[in-house]
Amino acid sequence: MFIDQAEIYVRSGNGGNGMVHFHREKFVSRGGPDGGDGGKGGDVIIEVRHTMNTLAEYRHKMRFLAPDGKNGGPNNMSGRSSENLIIPVPPGTVIFDALTGDLLGDLTEPGMRLLVCKGGRGGRGNQHFATPTHQAPRTGEKGEPCEEKQLRLELKLIADIGIIGVPNAGKSTLLSVLTNAKPRIADYPFTTIEPNLGVARIDQDTTVVLADIPGLIEGASQGAGLGHDFLRHIQRTRVLIHLLDGLSSDPLADFSQTNGELSLFDPHLSEKPQIIALNKMDQPEVQEIYPDLKKEFKKRGHDLLPVSAMARTDIQDLLFKAFNKLADTPGLADTEIPLPVYRPKEDPKQFVITREGSNDWRVAGAGIERSAKMTYFEHAGSLRRFQKMMEMLGIEAALREAGVKDGDTVSIGDYELEWQD
Repeated sequence: MFIDQAEIYVRSGNGGNGMVHFHREKFVSRGGPDGGDGGKGGDVIIEVRHTMNTLAEYRHKMRFLAPDGKNGGPNNMSGRSSENLIIPVPPGTVIFDALTGDLLGDLTEPGMRLLVCKGGRGGRGNQHFATPTHQAPRTGEKGEPCEEKQLRLELKLIADIGIIGVPNAGKSTLLSVLTNAKPRIADYPFTTIEPNLGVARIDQDTTVVLADIPGLIEGASQGAGLGHDFLRHIQRTRVLIHLLDGLSSDPLADFSQTNGELSLFDPHLSEKPQIIALNKMDQPEVQEIYPDLKKEFKKRGHDLLPVSAMARTDIQDLLFKAFNKLADTPGLADTEIPLPVYRPKEDPKQFVITREGSNDWRVAGAGIERSAKMTYFEHAGSLRRFQKMMEMLGIEAALREAGVKDGDTVSIGDYELEWQD
């Protein structure tokens, strides 16, 4: 089954805790601090795999958790860093933050990688806090907490040539005779309910990838029919074959309607080069209207090619014309408008103080909350270090200015501290 949208939860690994420990060995007095460092938590990385062509793998598996780093040990033994978690996706996958809608990355080439959640660094053991004047520090760090995100994955097929048109125009039939693809084909509208890909051979050394896009009807750009789900797949194509249904009551109106829906969905889609073909020329009534239609299209600056996908008439000529147009069209990287990739900018020094009650305060800020999670509050040395950090960031002065009093509760993240002057 072709699945081109998925939503997944990802979480990186926590950093391992650093250890507060002192060397103990027979005949060695005052061995000194030897607490080891914690290992780094695993990153969550999304990687393009050329062997994938759908997001079906994420229809049932929707949670991805990277392993945590190991804790540090005695004798300066560092904890092991964890391996990164690699999530494979097909080429053409666009990654969004599902909660904010921000674009995180647009992955088009095999091997491309996107770091979506960085693993927490390992906490430092008390060996790092020893100084000539402070030779027995009871100070250490817990591992840095993980990052987590809810991601929305959208797949936009990457094809050289896209085949578009109204339902029942013969797009799937054309794809089947030009390539080895075997799409579902029937004589009623909306037979095709998912895009199909096929590879057509131009000569012994040259091939092109074609995509059959499900039929577009009026209102497709607003969600009518199947168009809203699949219009985005046209964005990746470089040249379009616009196939008209010769048995339609008004092929010219169909042409205008389809191009109108392209423009409403994305103004740049209607600017893509198009090869226009009138299908079902094996039917006498289509042969009858072709000369007048050709004149009408000529007035609008377009050539109209007569083809019959069912009878395989002139389809190779259509393919070669599309390929020649493809050769004159810049590559995907040159034609696409660059997508604005969101890069969060986090100032670790920023904080906000709010009063939650007559004696309750909350300090919110990415940097100070992360520091609180990495502090051993049960060790006096670590607690003093945290107090100095609050002083350097200006949090202590800001709390005094706000009116904090002795005995008030100050909450930072999940921790509650009692204020003492």
